[in-house]
Amino acid sequence: MDLPTILLLGKNGQVGWELQRTLAPLGRLWALDYPEIDFAEPAALRKLVLDHKPQIVVNAAAYTAVDKAESEPERALLINGHAPAALAEAARQTGALLVHYSTDYVYDGAKRQPYVETDAPNPLSAYGRSKLVGDEAVQQAGCDHLIFRLCWVYGARGQNFLLTMLRLARERETLRVVADQIGSPTWSRLIAEATALALGQWLRAADRPALNGVYHLRAGGQASWHAFASRIVELMPPAERKCRAVEAITTADYPTPARRPVYSVMSCEKLRRTFGLELPDWEQSLRLVLETP
Repeated sequence: MDLPTILLLGKNGQVGWELQRTLAPLGRLWALDYPEIDFAEPAALRKLVLDHKPQIVVNAAAYTAVDKAESEPERALLINGHAPAALAEAARQTGALLVHYSTDYVYDGAKRQPYVETDAPNPLSAYGRSKLVGDEAVQQAGCDHLIFRLCWVYGARGQNFLLTMLRLARERETLRVVADQIGSPTWSRLIAEATALALGQWLRAADRPALNGVYHLRAGGQASWHAFASRIVELMPPAERKCRAVEAITTADYPTPARRPVYSVMSCEKLRRTFGLELPDWEQSLRLVLETP
């Protein structure tokens, strides 16, 4: 089988950076990011795919500033909604597979057991609404597609909760962290590795369209932001941390422009059943991140 051409968009993001490594063995990888391509220009993205005709398009680009999206919803919608729609339409025209990443924030958090892919989305924020527009556009375009909904993504680079807590724990004796929002902290590297494993199976599949759809992809277990922060601080070398206590607070104690779901744990049974994939527990992953040079 000839190696496919894989177009990776968003190569410098948390997940995109890791995807550069995991996708490379699967085909001829072509990775781009801003300013090489502007994700706020859907027409340019469509033309890129139509002109170069990659067999696989992996869209790891997104507008991820959850609170800022409340003040610039149009830009969030352009990047998270209209851009994926343009990519999906071009993928349909060229016969490409589109891999796209979504978020747990498409759910409202009213459920108290893990969300499944057939649960009705009801986003609470401009960010969540923009991501849902992208999800629905990809599904309706008629192209082959894999949509992975992610939860509480963090990694060793970029801007994320882990790096913020490590910095603050070196600077402050006490941290105050929200304890009434529950999710699944998920390492970007594991997302990239799971994506590559799923893609490998898709390439070998006799009936590729049967694999089309939305899949939840997150680490095992669940935690509050407070529990996540507490574990980060505990795992830090004592000589590096100034922090002595991580206090639990409520969402009301830490108001933000965007509303967030209080419970966004997702079931990954469909992913396990279809691809045989299951990410390790979030605490095990966190140890690996902190121990990785």
